Amino acid sequence: MTAPTVPTDSANSEEPAGSTASETTVSGSGSDSTVATLLGSPRVRVGIPVAVLAAFLLIAPSSFDGYGISLLSKALALGVLAVSVSILAGYSGLPTMGQAAPFLVGAYTAGVLGTHGHTIGVVQLLCGTLVAAVFAAATGLVAIRTRGVAFLMTTLALGELTVTAAGEWRSMTGGTDGMYGIPPVQPLPGMATLDSDRNVYWYVLAATAVIVAIVWRVLRSPVGKLLLACRDHEARMRSAGHPVTRYQWLAYVAAGALAGFGGVLMCTVNQYVSPDDGSFSNSALVLLAVVLGGATSPLGALLGAGLIVATRDWLAGPFPGHGPLLLGLMFIIAVYVFPDGVAGIRFQALRVPQLPRVLRVPRADRVPKRRGGSA
Repeated sequence: MTAPTVPTDSANSEEPAGSTASETTVSGSGSDSTVATLLGSPRVRVGIPVAVLAAFLLIAPSSFDGYGISLLSKALALGVLAVSVSILAGYSGLPTMGQAAPFLVGAYTAGVLGTHGHTIGVVQLLCGTLVAAVFAAATGLVAIRTRGVAFLMTTLALGELTVTAAGEWRSMTGGTDGMYGIPPVQPLPGMATLDSDRNVYWYVLAATAVIVAIVWRVLRSPVGKLLLACRDHEARMRSAGHPVTRYQWLAYVAAGALAGFGGVLMCTVNQYVSPDDGSFSNSALVLLAVVLGGATSPLGALLGAGLIVATRDWLAGPFPGHGPLLLGLMFIIAVYVFPDGVAGIRFQALRVPQLPRVLRVPRADRVPKRRGGSA
């Protein structure tokens, strides 16, 4: 059986075709080779963007006003939803247009708990995640048996049905007017209530960091390689006795639970939930975020969601009414310039230029010895 494809975040050789690691250059070869090897390390390629993003997110509250901080919080919540889409579209080969449905279920779960006096943030996160997982488990029985366009249309239909049900169930959801008056949460029992945009941001940032780290670790384990193998070699995996449908159903449930987690965070930020949170436009935006960030990169999905929110809600400010136009332009540019997404940029700009091959000399221990003489 062919070995599973390695995820995008993992190492791909940065050496040019035909070259070997043992080759050195005429001048400055040692330092150049060391730097190139260092930049080619998977830990460095992933660690530097993570460090830059972490530094930005930690410094941002001191540089933005309340509106900017609120946008960052929304971008993080939407980023969690984008990561769930990345699991389906990137790792499982199941691009979806209905992932906003479990996101909406999680948000309503948090809203109902909050309006009934259950304002502990961790409890809301656990309950919202669990209810969204149950919702995904039920709908996945229908969706997971389809592939390609059929799966896309099925998930779209499930999403629209969920939005319609939320709009009609007035006693529980408030109907099309939405659920408002949701009180702020306490992160843990005994802690202060999150009564400012800055405190909400820190709470959302901490929750996002924890859940994305868990997802990243799981996807880097054999679980991620198994999903990629099912995506790329489904027939072979079935022939080898693997229950591919069950694997993909479990991935669908896990992605739904993650989307519900993001919905709870969005409810915490807005203190308001409406059926529009699960609309087709939200599903399309997060799919666009995954395309922009990189289909098999949770970090890229987060960055893509940040770009979407920044373009739609911040950059569109000087151009009122042209937000969709800006998003469309950004998408077209990204597809042509970054076909592998932002995560595919890696360190191309930082790569150490290589000398022409004719100027390279092999290492002394690789020089063949002449017959009857020294090397």
